[in-house]
Amino acid sequence: MTVHSSLQPSIDAWAHSAEAISELVAPLSEGEWSGRSGLPGWSVRDVVSHIIGAECEALGDPRPIHNLPADLMHITSEKARYVEVQVDTRRHHTAPEMTADLEYTLIRRRRQLRDEKRAPEAKMRGAFGSEMTLAELTHYRAFDIWVHEQDIRRALGRPGNIDSPGAHLVRDELLARLPKVVAEDAAARPGSIVVVDVTGPVEFMRTVRVGEDGRGSIDGSVSLGPTVTLTTDWETYLWLATGRLRAAAVADRVKAEGDPQLAEAVLRNFTVTD
Repeated sequence: MTVHSSLQPSIDAWAHSAEAISELVAPLSEGEWSGRSGLPGWSVRDVVSHIIGAECEALGDPRPIHNLPADLMHITSEKARYVEVQVDTRRHHTAPEMTADLEYTLIRRRRQLRDEKRAPEAKMRGAFGSEMTLAELTHYRAFDIWVHEQDIRRALGRPGNIDSPGAHLVRDELLARLPKVVAEDAAARPGSIVVVDVTGPVEFMRTVRVGEDGRGSIDGSVSLGPTVTLTTDWETYLWLATGRLRAAAVADRVKAEGDPQLAEAVLRNFTVTD
């Protein structure tokens, strides 16, 4: 138990996914490491390299000095370029090198989290080199590692942990960002009500309301006569919200009722992660 109980849910979720990823990749052949992950330009090896690099940065390790090749077509932003450095430095590592690097990094991170004495509000280097508090960084790492656990599982055809502690942490974070999707990104008019009804192992219904000031809020109450109702399953919601899939690719798995223009705008802007 960390001295800061507010950090424990994130630490527990992170630890659960870290252990799962270790077990998933330990027996992989070289060919499986090179398999496509579903993320643009990334293999399974690249996803694991990203996890290693992100955890090394959380440990405070210096970033590698590395020039990226000029032909990486999936690099379309400075954030992507920042992330790719840690990935490309490991792109030609063998399977034993990858598993050893992963295990050593996770051992160090477990020790760091177990012995953490800093206050939750302490400032440090966070995602993409930005400044974050310890609480924000711990939460972000739990979010990121669970989503990438699911990327790896999807690539390997090994589903699991879809309702684990990380899943519930990710659900809450995605839902916290949903009011912005509706009110700002989809430009819903004041008075609009959008209901999201999700089924499956992580089941929930949430209502986003756009106030007269144009700002969105979210709650779990039932709304009669919403402007739009979107119904889907948890995995589809996850892949849409994290940008793994676009709405057109899963049109048969998302039921939209109500104002078709607003429904299309919400789905078009559904991705909330970088």
